[in-house]
Amino acid sequence: MTPSPWSRLDLNLFRVFEAVHEHGGISGAARQLHLSQPAVSHALARLRRIWGDPLFVRQGNRMVPTELTRRVIGEVRAHLRGLQDCLAQAETFDPRTLDITLRLGMRDVMEAITLPPLMAHLADTAPGVRLASVRVPRADLERLLSLGEVDLVIDRQRRVAGRIKGAHLADEALAVVARRGHPALKKGLDVSAYFQQGHVMVSMLPDQADPLQAVWAALGQGDRRITLRCQHYFAAAHVVAASDALLTLPRTYAERLCEALPVVLLDLPVRVPPMGIWMYWHADRDGDPVHRWMRDSVATGARQAMHQAHDLR
Repeated sequence: MTPSPWSRLDLNLFRVFEAVHEHGGISGAARQLHLSQPAVSHALARLRRIWGDPLFVRQGNRMVPTELTRRVIGEVRAHLRGLQDCLAQAETFDPRTLDITLRLGMRDVMEAITLPPLMAHLADTAPGVRLASVRVPRADLERLLSLGEVDLVIDRQRRVAGRIKGAHLADEALAVVARRGHPALKKGLDVSAYFQQGHVMVSMLPDQADPLQAVWAALGQGDRRITLRCQHYFAAAHVVAASDALLTLPRTYAERLCEALPVVLLDLPVRVPPMGIWMYWHADRDGDPVHRWMRDSVATGARQAMHQAHDLR
């Protein structure tokens, strides 16, 4: 059965609709909402598909509302204000009464670290809450949060603009995994041995530069010899377990891999600043008590997992 187009509707689409009507164009709406013009155009295109109507037609430098838009804009504005009032008044709620699906943007590393304690927490406090973990390309983080297509994103520290907010969860060091009995590592892993071996690099982009290239340059080293690029750390670790290649990755996840695969954990023989792990969301969700509860739950789960891993070292 084909899902209804209304099943993924969210408040941000109507905010875009109202802003385009108010300003008579994409650029004015984008400035008001602190979004890019492509993000506003994308949201408007989604509404056009849902309603089966152009909603606005261009006349000179302005976008003029269609008959359908003129008919519904008053109700849309009234409902937006009513929803905002409801959120402002809903200071408390019982998580056990929730029956919702929350969409979290994260990569496989953070899935393995964060989801086990988070799901255990939800089972005790909010059994009706379902999670959907989705991959969010870093270039799309702001757009997807602004459009409400994801509720939260957990990723490494990055610059964000507009109305995207962030909170620091933890700092994560890098480590190396290699197959057990690796012949070149019997005396440990030093800088020379590290650069003599082939490396597996995890990246969603086929031509992405080595993220540690600046570190190697500061050491006077050339580039690592990348023998394989793949999309997931678990697949990369399987390759490492059956070859002489090395894999550099966040230490907490490396420890998980050592429990599941015939690989060993080694210190990265180079001083590299730890990666900041952050949680990102749209500022419009700040006052929503459900979203605030979700942020607290995700932060608790992530910090608990990271602290437990650090305590075991």
